[in-house]
Amino acid sequence: MIKLKGIAASSGIAISKAYCIGKEEFSVPQKKISHADISREIYRLEEALIETRRELFALQKRIADELGFDHARIFEAHLLVLEDRVLIEDIIQQIKYKKVNVEYAFSQSIQKFVKTLLKLEDEYLRERVIDIEDVSRRVLRKLLKKETLSLEDLKEKVIIVAHDLSPSQTATLPKEELLGFVTDIGGRTSHTTIIARSLGIPAVVGIEVATRNIKPGDKIIIDGYEGTVIVNPTSKVLKDYHKKLAKVTREIKAIHIPRVVKVHTSDKREVVVSGNVEFPEEIPLIQEYAAEGIGLYRTEYIFLGKRLLPTEDEQFKAYVSAAKKVKPHSVIIRTIDIGGDKFLSKPIVPAEMRPFLGWRAIRFCLARPDIFKTQLRAILRASAEGNIKVMFPMISGLEELRASKKLLEECKKELKKEGKKFDTRISVGTMIEVPSAALTADALAKESDFFSIGTNDLIQYSLAVDRGNEKVAYLYEPGHPAVLRMIKDVIEDAHRNNIWVGMCGEMSGEPLFTLLLLGMGLDEFSMPPPRVSRVKELIRNVNYSDARKIAERVLSFTTPREVERYLQAEAKKLLRDNFERLIII
Repeated sequence: MIKLKGIAASSGIAISKAYCIGKEEFSVPQKKISHADISREIYRLEEALIETRRELFALQKRIADELGFDHARIFEAHLLVLEDRVLIEDIIQQIKYKKVNVEYAFSQSIQKFVKTLLKLEDEYLRERVIDIEDVSRRVLRKLLKKETLSLEDLKEKVIIVAHDLSPSQTATLPKEELLGFVTDIGGRTSHTTIIARSLGIPAVVGIEVATRNIKPGDKIIIDGYEGTVIVNPTSKVLKDYHKKLAKVTREIKAIHIPRVVKVHTSDKREVVVSGNVEFPEEIPLIQEYAAEGIGLYRTEYIFLGKRLLPTEDEQFKAYVSAAKKVKPHSVIIRTIDIGGDKFLSKPIVPAEMRPFLGWRAIRFCLARPDIFKTQLRAILRASAEGNIKVMFPMISGLEELRASKKLLEECKKELKKEGKKFDTRISVGTMIEVPSAALTADALAKESDFFSIGTNDLIQYSLAVDRGNEKVAYLYEPGHPAVLRMIKDVIEDAHRNNIWVGMCGEMSGEPLFTLLLLGMGLDEFSMPPPRVSRVKELIRNVNYSDARKIAERVLSFTTPREVERYLQAEAKKLLRDNFERLIII
């Protein structure tokens, strides 16, 4: 038995066998062929390409049906490789003139193609190496008659173990068969973590040595509460965890998902609990978990992984579709937050040494008004539905907010001149996720209709912790007194200026912090939809007056440990028998 320690990224317990995702290596033999064999080898190439194309088309259709066309487009690059005449001719030439077997000729041509791309300065083309290597493995499987279990064709419950998972890999994950994630790298706000929380499955990340210690088929236990992974547990440990899993399952089922969307504390203070949406396919979860609309609609998915920028009409259709689906509740659309860990191709966004501190979010938008105004026009046109709000990310001061609003007004004038409908009084929000914005919130509140606190970045910037760096992930502390004092000041500045304030960072969906944020006066909590029901039930079980006393006491503490210990103790007192059901799970 081996016990590995990582970051508890998504709560829950999973027990199953490991499915390890790694780079699939092939041993490709070189064989000399006779002149008479040339036609047969070329025929084998054509057959392998046709079979692979058929396989990709079927996969593309399945992904389009399950996740939407935008996700399915990731396979367009794969299909283009199969139709590349230069590559195919190079393979055929090797078969004809070097008289080598097709597997070897194919492998050599692909390697040469990849080396050429890696030398190019165009980052978009260099990134296509991943697609080429993926599709080449598919073709080689056909040629070598090596049928490896494909991730998208899994027919049994597994726990995925990987160094990391890319957005394109997650598009093909078999959601019904997926019990949890274990990764070498990542933090509490990494891509894999956010996906795990959205799916409501446990994840432990940042283990560093997971792929070295876990072999395919190993029995493993994920404890998403403790941040531990147990490999090949003893019979006693396995028995104990089966009991714990059964208990957790009963408690999760006991959480009532109410039909009534509105929620208030037991002493009648009403708050909004809404959902974060990253992809359109998540919108049905808003209704399923009774969230009060969309508190954060991320728009990056429309832009990422594409060579060409999305048109105004493409964006308009996406935004208006979301607005119609959640009516009568609102959709808060965050303008494009490209940069940091999300990139467009190099011609649009050049590589930077410190992307999280560089040309990203509103900085990128203001520098590229052509791209920004296209998005603003699409949002405005969709606002004719009457339930759309817009908010600007990474505002660091008043001048950026004013510049953003000025471009919004320009778009309004253009649309009015063109006779196109829009909400003339659309609400404009400011995201508070940079310390300078938090410290000047009093000024920003005077020119905003609402605030939304993005704790993922606010914590990162305040504590100088790169949230994607597993070596310093332990320093990422939502309960740090500096972070809590900033949040409290932002809420008070907003209320003094008669605007409401929400939170769309991961912290808002943490039940232990719900009490604290409620007591600080937060008006809206926005989180991954699977967390909504538990947070709403917790709010129903407490008094606002008690939560205020807790918040006042917490602000006197000087370390994150003191904060968490106190919150645990107070939650136990207030929730009593409901504590484990609402806080621990």
